Amino acid sequence: MNAELIVSVSGIRDTTRDAAIEFAAEMDSRGVRLSLLVAPRLKGKYRLVDDPATQSWLRGRRLEGDAIVLHGYDQAATKARRAEFADLPRHEASLRLKAADRVMERVQLRTRLFAAPRWDASNGALAALPEVGFRMSLGLTSMLDLERDVAQRARVYGIGEGFRAEPWWCRAMVMGAARVARRGGVLRLAVSAAQLQRSGPRQAMLDAVDLALYHGAHSDVYRWEPYPAVRAA
Repeated sequence: MNAELIVSVSGIRDTTRDAAIEFAAEMDSRGVRLSLLVAPRLKGKYRLVDDPATQSWLRGRRLEGDAIVLHGYDQAATKARRAEFADLPRHEASLRLKAADRVMERVQLRTRLFAAPRWDASNGALAALPEVGFRMSLGLTSMLDLERDVAQRARVYGIGEGFRAEPWWCRAMVMGAARVARRGGVLRLAVSAAQLQRSGPRQAMLDAVDLALYHGAHSDVYRWEPYPAVRAA
């Protein structure tokens, strides 16, 4: 059984867009689609609504088969050293999700997929997601179908965005990815666009993708499949 390869890029903004575009071109040449993790706001007073160039590129990529995944609202830590949704109760998570959903709809990038910053969502956040209309929650070690309450186990191998980026980590990530691909599992690779601006992490991600493809992995994106239509008797 061949492995399933899912490659995601986070932290896409005005200052990292060019690196994301170059990486996307590399993936296109390999026949690999991307899952693009997008947040309406980021550090440094960045606002997606004020960045039409990034909006346009993201919409174009979705038209070409990439997936858009909501990646938090502003990624601000709610507690010291904890990610945005890691400790939120249900009500606060719902408010942030609704605010993010409105922005994504405004820029024509609305999605029903959610990955919390650093892949860490509290029980309150998980409870709030279906109330706001989300269908899939992507965590560090599993992908949860919120409609069916079924989780598929598969861990993320990443660089940046909560993962380390030192050379030893990059090597370990490549070796771990290769093992998953050889065994025919679901290989989830993740990289921050900021790390794609560095030659070492970028090459490590390319190596991990190439090894997965060498072992027969096929490309996919994060997605949610609705229930099949029931045929009339």
